[in-house]
Amino acid sequence: MIAYFDCFSGISGDMTLGALVDAGVPLSGLRNELARLPVKGYELTSKEVKRAGMRATKVDVEIQGARGKGQGARKWKDIDKIIKTSTLSKDIKLKGLHIFRRLFEAEARVHGGKFDEVHLHELGAIDCIVDIFGSLIGLDILGIDTIYSSALNLGSGSIKSEHGLLPVPAPASVELLKDIPVYSSGVQFELTTPTGAVLMSSLASGFGPVPDMKILKAGVGAGDKDFREQPNILRIFIGEKTENKQGSGDRRQGTEEAITVIETNIDDMNPQVYEYVMEKMLKAGALDVFLTQIIMKKGRPGIKLSVLCNEDRKDAMSEIILKETTSIGLRFYRADRKTLQRDIVSLDTQYGRVRVKKSLLGKEIQKASPEYEDCRKIAKKFNIPLLEVLKSCQQSAFSCQLKKTKQRGR
Repeated sequence: MIAYFDCFSGISGDMTLGALVDAGVPLSGLRNELARLPVKGYELTSKEVKRAGMRATKVDVEIQGARGKGQGARKWKDIDKIIKTSTLSKDIKLKGLHIFRRLFEAEARVHGGKFDEVHLHELGAIDCIVDIFGSLIGLDILGIDTIYSSALNLGSGSIKSEHGLLPVPAPASVELLKDIPVYSSGVQFELTTPTGAVLMSSLASGFGPVPDMKILKAGVGAGDKDFREQPNILRIFIGEKTENKQGSGDRRQGTEEAITVIETNIDDMNPQVYEYVMEKMLKAGALDVFLTQIIMKKGRPGIKLSVLCNEDRKDAMSEIILKETTSIGLRFYRADRKTLQRDIVSLDTQYGRVRVKKSLLGKEIQKASPEYEDCRKIAKKFNIPLLEVLKSCQQSAFSCQLKKTKQRGR
């Protein structure tokens, strides 16, 4: 099952919980699982509300007694202990540790403190712990294994915090949302909170338009405020992934899609820099980066740097090129491309397990490319030619597909 988070009005921990409960997660089931955490002094409640005329579910973590009394500011060792001494599943524990570690790292970078010494104030409160683990538990109950998200609406204005008046987005949110598409619709409020930011940046496999899917259920979670200009809600679409020949923007679908091509001509840069720039752009979400030798004006030899990316990554790619190269200008245009469906599998071969990238048209393998590093290690280990290993692994991939084809035909 996949889930798509429509964050047109941002995202927070309570909005996520509300959307999950609205999509079918029993509140009693959440309470039972959250009881596995050694955290007391709160109550989880749910009610139906309206936001700008739209129905939604509002889930609240109500702190018993005066809000924040007895909570204190928590350090990493406190959160680490809470998670590790819980009786939650191993998978949820690991995800929770990863998410909270990112929160502490963001706070340390923002405030210049050491990781082990920095305190999480609002983020370390009971409601943050419940929001994050409640979200992980809810996704697990619904059987969600892959998450996609829209670009995140940040909001604008300022917020009060332990450190005084801060601009929106909060500094911690900025750290957590690097390399992720964001925007602001102009609403004077913090629409995406640090909790919402860390959830999406940690869990989402991709950001952009709704992927090709069959929607089986949906949930609508409400935020605290009720705005006139737009409903303060988070929508979650849950269902199964489908293939659409009209294109979806998903690299693995093997369909047509629209992409952006960015190009620039360079003739005055140290060639050693290209490798660094290309690696940085690929890590930032480029679909492909390549170099072409060209002859520029006055017969000067040069290099054309080309980048393929989704439209929502255009600005990020442009910024990298302009900052990291000697280029003073770019050109870009839209293009269509058609790709085979791609998948990486681990196959048993006569030499052991090897990762193979398969390119399929429908259910039939068109190409199979063994992972070079895996084959190189095998060639060195058994002292046999690398070409022999590559050829053998390709044959294993096609043989495996042939067996599956015959089994389907029976």
